[in-house]
Amino acid sequence: MKNFLINISVLFSFINIFFGYLCSFLVLLMTINVFVVVILRYLFGISFIWMQETYVWMHAYIFMLGAGYAYLNDDHVRIDIIYRNASSKYKRVLNILGNVFFLVPFLYIIWTFSFPFVSRSFSMNEISREAGGLPMIYLLKSAILIFAILLFLQVISKIIDDLLGTENSLERDQNSQSFLRFRK
Repeated sequence: MKNFLINISVLFSFINIFFGYLCSFLVLLMTINVFVVVILRYLFGISFIWMQETYVWMHAYIFMLGAGYAYLNDDHVRIDIIYRNASSKYKRVLNILGNVFFLVPFLYIIWTFSFPFVSRSFSMNEISREAGGLPMIYLLKSAILIFAILLFLQVISKIIDDLLGTENSLERDQNSQSFLRFRK
């Protein structure tokens, strides 16, 4: 049972690592896009709404897809006054309680309120309000649901790690060498 839980944790962490690396690629594309928009606008006087919306969409996806990866690496905001000097057992208990009583309900609320919002956008094939803007705005709105899924997967992974007393099962599991090679 312990190996099964470790494998689940590793799988969920790997999914967030994949999306974290995808976000780093999006940052590069977004930077190039913004550079091209600025050059076109200020040197040539040309402006394309769809290019401007593209970097806004990429920016939104970077934050939404990268949340689970940030949580995996403990790069999230934390009130560190008590947590910093606490024992590892106290930290694990606090993490479990925080995940179960705060983060999971928060993700449930996000999913519950955003699902109809995204579904309605899909059903009416919503497009940008701007002339020359991007079609399929429901893809942008879908980032909210993807955010909730990825962060929930990472919460499950963190809860498993805390219950088993491991720091990060992705790094501790000897059977995850392929995941570790991908990570490095």
